[in-house]
Amino acid sequence: MSSQHRIAVIGAGPCGITAAKNCVDAGFNQTTVFDRNQCVGGNWLYSEVPGHSSVFETTHTISSKLLSQYHDFPVPDHYPDYMSHRHLAQYFQSYASHFGVDRLIRFGTTVEKAEPRPEGGWTLRIHDGETTKSEAFDSLLVCNGHHWDPRMPSYQGTFAGKMIHSHDFKNAAPFRDQRVLVIGGGNSACDVAVETSRVSRRTDISMRRGYWITPKFMFGKPTDLVNENLLWIPKPFRAFLSEKILYFMRGSNTRYGLLEPDHRFGQTHPTLNSELLYFLRHGRIRVQRDIQRLDGKTVHFTDGTSAEYDVIIACTGFRISHPFLDKDLIDYSEGPVPLYLKVFPEKVKNLFFIGLFQPLGSIWPLAELQAKIVARYLKEEWQLPRELGKAIQHELDHPDYHQLNTPRHTITVDYHAFRKRLLAELPPLKPQPEPPVTLVGALEK
Repeated sequence: MSSQHRIAVIGAGPCGITAAKNCVDAGFNQTTVFDRNQCVGGNWLYSEVPGHSSVFETTHTISSKLLSQYHDFPVPDHYPDYMSHRHLAQYFQSYASHFGVDRLIRFGTTVEKAEPRPEGGWTLRIHDGETTKSEAFDSLLVCNGHHWDPRMPSYQGTFAGKMIHSHDFKNAAPFRDQRVLVIGGGNSACDVAVETSRVSRRTDISMRRGYWITPKFMFGKPTDLVNENLLWIPKPFRAFLSEKILYFMRGSNTRYGLLEPDHRFGQTHPTLNSELLYFLRHGRIRVQRDIQRLDGKTVHFTDGTSAEYDVIIACTGFRISHPFLDKDLIDYSEGPVPLYLKVFPEKVKNLFFIGLFQPLGSIWPLAELQAKIVARYLKEEWQLPRELGKAIQHELDHPDYHQLNTPRHTITVDYHAFRKRLLAELPPLKPQPEPPVTLVGALEK
């Protein structure tokens, strides 16, 4: 395709900036990125503004820095093993500045509608805060993320206190001296419970099942690096070994008032948290079963107990949502997501999804590889399978993990297995540059 091929990228988060960078590297200089924020970073741009989709004040990664870096832009050695949102915002902004992506971005701009054109390509309706206009592009890369459209639970009865989603949790300050109930057993739920318990009058956490609560360090190393050293072991035996190591390190769930997992390790996303069990045993957090019904400020649980709360924080995940695309064209809000390599839909041409997956690990190093494949496809240096529909179905029928049938697990991939599949579609990557590239701004070491 011509270098005049116009490419639109929706989103300037970690997936969008690597999508744009790799398109430009391939010679597509007519690449434009649209983002509603005022700088790059996506969800990693912390903000206390209600409704702004961001991490909360104390958020750190749950994957280590060595497995959370772009191949083309290494994380500085002085960064901690688990990076804060401040580290990551600086890292992403430095990446965009170093590769010139920041000059391609229209900040403060929302894509309201994206429609395929009869002659091919896309028409985007764009609003910049003042005016709305339409522009034509040849290809569309969707990088808007999947952690911004809250999925709220529904229960019998009515709650008279305040009920919010973790999407609107920014820090623990508003919950001082409050009676707080956190719903969920994933990473966000455990983090929110720990943070509110520091200031609340009472914090309980309601879990409908047992989870594999995994420390962030094992044997002095980040847990994902320990797992990386075990990849030579067949997956079923590796899961069994992980379960035994966890039991050896922390004992059974029942010692903390938690239910035992009703599934094998890997059948749900492991919850990485080194503080929850500590706070449970110190009495700062108490465990409750699933909610049966609500009655004023009283919450009744399935084990027959009840308690009163001022606030309920639902850490119940997000919908996959693309409001700028017609639902008759693309709708992945429920059920499986049929994309080849988690990128290519079967029937819609010149539409690509970058980062629409949930790895047991970090997203953006894998999104970087997806972007490289898309760039090769647009340059006509790489081809899709001849029977694309069958290839997509094969992926759906052979997931990396056979996980529980919940909305949370429709787009799971294993970091290492998926990375291997993506690398198989690319020429050998050059070694990372040394020393690390200078970062924009400065953080304390």
